[in-house]
Amino acid sequence: MPDAGERHILSIFSTFSVGGPQVRFCRVVAALGAGYRHSVFAMDGNYGCAERLPASANVAFPPVAMRKGATMANVLGFARTLSAMRPDILLTHNWGTIEWAMANQLAGRRHLHIEDGFGPEERSAQIRRRVLTRRLFLRRATVVVPSRTLHDIATRIWRLPEQRLRYIPNGIDLDAYQREGSPPASGAVVIGTVAALRAEKNIARLIRAFATLPRQDAARLLVAGDGPERAGLEALATELGLTDRVSFLGHTTDVPSVLSRCALFALSSDTEQMPLSVLEAMAAGLPVAATDVGDVRAMLAGENAAFVVPPEEGALARALAGLAADPALRARIGAANRRKAEAEFDERRMFDAYRSLFDGVS
Repeated sequence: MPDAGERHILSIFSTFSVGGPQVRFCRVVAALGAGYRHSVFAMDGNYGCAERLPASANVAFPPVAMRKGATMANVLGFARTLSAMRPDILLTHNWGTIEWAMANQLAGRRHLHIEDGFGPEERSAQIRRRVLTRRLFLRRATVVVPSRTLHDIATRIWRLPEQRLRYIPNGIDLDAYQREGSPPASGAVVIGTVAALRAEKNIARLIRAFATLPRQDAARLLVAGDGPERAGLEALATELGLTDRVSFLGHTTDVPSVLSRCALFALSSDTEQMPLSVLEAMAAGLPVAATDVGDVRAMLAGENAAFVVPPEEGALARALAGLAADPALRARIGAANRRKAEAEFDERRMFDAYRSLFDGVS
């Protein structure tokens, strides 16, 4: 029997595979502890991130009937589910769960919506149909955004009421990324990236940029993560003659260990907002060569700004080369990134913000 004092949160994801929003959710659940129970529904049936939930957490994965493409039938079915389950909070994530926001117009549960960003189809411009749908069905929800870029979009383009918006930047477990000294200044420079291997992460851009580095520098590239693009990326590395210099590590739950092997971090995405991987690199005291997307430039220390570049292969190659060639510069920028992470992105602030939001304080 559920504890009458527990706050029941029904969380909806388009997928519960491992990704930034899903990992953040697991960390928030662990931090909230007792007093909350959670029901999680993944619309694609993928619950790969469930392994990251603490064993002590009160989490269920109830089945919910739905048919892809059957919008109105789904909306009516989800409304019935909400009326039957009567959660204290409906927590939806991103565009893929908009049918639940529509259903809640009928069910009337307290609704929180977290918008983390967009897929490649909206990297350049917002799709008008989606803009209008968000404007209509999120206007009574409390909408959480982790980036200033998204806050601007939500107010200026979606025209959501300012009083319904909450800016909660992502946070990081700083203690998990403490270094035992710095990577060696001599020998092979190891460049690392951590990403779901999907098209919008554009790891192909990174591999091509890496291929231009002088071979005498013996640089190596570590790619941590898995996804539908992996086979094609491995083929690209082979085509470019990089099989001895590029390592695909696959899915990992030990990102601190991966980053401890690296001298610098690379982000090659076409679209991001506030990527967790960049926070991880900052917490690990690494300099970052990154495409200038979302809040990335603002997240990083000012000393790192010269290495945040347009999303173009040549620019990224120059950023990688500049950092790879200068150990002292890497150490200086990495230390500045760590200081900024400590000052602004401690996960305890994020946990407090979500606790207050769930409890109706903010």
